[in-house]
Amino acid sequence: MAHAALQFPPDLLLKAQNVRVLFLDVDGVLTDGGLLFSEQGETLKRFNTLDGHGIKLLQKAGITPAVVTGRDSAPLRLRLQQLGVTHVRYGTEDKLPAAQAILDALGLDWHQAAAMGDDWPDLPMLSRSALACAPANAHAECLALADFVTPLAGGHGAVRAVCDLLLTATGAYRRLLEAYLP
Repeated sequence: MAHAALQFPPDLLLKAQNVRVLFLDVDGVLTDGGLLFSEQGETLKRFNTLDGHGIKLLQKAGITPAVVTGRDSAPLRLRLQQLGVTHVRYGTEDKLPAAQAILDALGLDWHQAAAMGDDWPDLPMLSRSALACAPANAHAECLALADFVTPLAGGHGAVRAVCDLLLTATGAYRRLLEAYLP
């Protein structure tokens, strides 16, 4: 049997054990928050492969990753397509109705949701979710509201830390890990 190297506080695991959907912001969460513009004005984004693998593991465990973002770009659409993320709302400044529509489509409620955000537009989702998460470099208001602040910054594996927490809380982490060990 695989030995899991990660440990989480029991009260945090309890908050996370019934989560069935994870809402993610993009800039500052799935990316480092920087916006690179080419001479043609295209936005370039850098994504972390640890986060991507964590999202794929969530899907294997039956937890739906969902993205609600204020921006829209071809690189973002391509990355989410590569990861198989189908519940996405682009160009959404008012994130709460977009997240509610995703919950309704999935037949879930806020007590089954986790959310990860880094700035004020994410606060409505964070405050309603059963588990509020923020990357280490989030704005102070998000950090204050978060049940779990990742040890890593956005775009540098912060989403993976939340995925690992959810996988551990739902009992899927060890099972999924065993497939990678001899």
